[in-house]
Amino acid sequence: MTAHRKPRQRSLGGNTARTAATIALTGAATATGLDGTGHADPGLSPAQVKAKVDKLYEEAEVATEKYNGAKEKADKTRERLNALRDEAARKEDRLNSAREALGSIAAAQYRSGGLDPALQLALSDDPDRYLDGAAFAERAGIRQTAAVSRVRKQLREIERLRGAARIELASLTSRQAELKRHKKTISGKLDAAQRLLTQLSAGQRAQLGEADGAGLGQRASRSSARDLGPVSPGAVAAPNSRAATAVSYAYDKLGSPYVWGATGPDAFDCSGLSQAAYRSAGISLPRTTYAQINAGRRVSRSELLPGDLVFFYSGISHVGIYVGNGQMIHAPNRSAPVRVAPIDQMPFAGATRVA
Repeated sequence: MTAHRKPRQRSLGGNTARTAATIALTGAATATGLDGTGHADPGLSPAQVKAKVDKLYEEAEVATEKYNGAKEKADKTRERLNALRDEAARKEDRLNSAREALGSIAAAQYRSGGLDPALQLALSDDPDRYLDGAAFAERAGIRQTAAVSRVRKQLREIERLRGAARIELASLTSRQAELKRHKKTISGKLDAAQRLLTQLSAGQRAQLGEADGAGLGQRASRSSARDLGPVSPGAVAAPNSRAATAVSYAYDKLGSPYVWGATGPDAFDCSGLSQAAYRSAGISLPRTTYAQINAGRRVSRSELLPGDLVFFYSGISHVGIYVGNGQMIHAPNRSAPVRVAPIDQMPFAGATRVA
């Protein structure tokens, strides 16, 4: 049997960002509009520039989570489509076998003096239409009636599967168009933020930890990423082995680059990191931040324990893994690798305990 599967498409990728230690800039630019189109505005103060870039990063991350959600749905739709195509192919094989059997009966009848009308129907180019003849059942023998009935049922089941596959294909096409829209939005926001950041002088970039104006995607070393926070592995005990495993995984990934849409093992976006960390502990989390926050038991900020997922912004567009002492490990944005950071550097939205 031939599998009716399309080659796996390369996932859409790119980098996204929002940073907590962004900019001190003289004479930068603004960025407005859905696609993040930037326009020079040398009258902005450094604080205003920082606010605009942070806003662009936040909007890019919102679009990233929408992209992640659309991709998850597209992947599931593709799986259903392939399953329907495979099932239809199997049933077509069985139908062909049934029709070959009827053909053998027809040949024997023809040699003995004529072709039974029932077999004429079943072997015609349009057997389903032929089978609708009102006199068919009266003319066919019991054995042939049962055989042709099976063929008729198989034909209708195949048509049902083909109809379901057409619906899934239309849904997949819609999901792919949605992915393209979100990708365009993300790219526009990030390009606008980069145009702002690349106007930093070498001294300003050094102050803000940027290697160069085009260094928004530069990796930090794992050792330097570990130095970004005061918490070290095991400094605060996790409440159970699964939470401890997730925290350990996150520490091991310090310094990994941020890539929007990535779920590891070498690059991550924020929800991709939390998903991968808990996958290593045997727990399956949803793909997006706004689904992950509902994946466990909600806890207050005062109740936080290592391994808890902490969420930020009113749209629940960012997530980190709490590691104790007011610190988390997260994948911040394309200007910074996976790192330790304080949870109070972004607007806290809630927390969930999944282990």
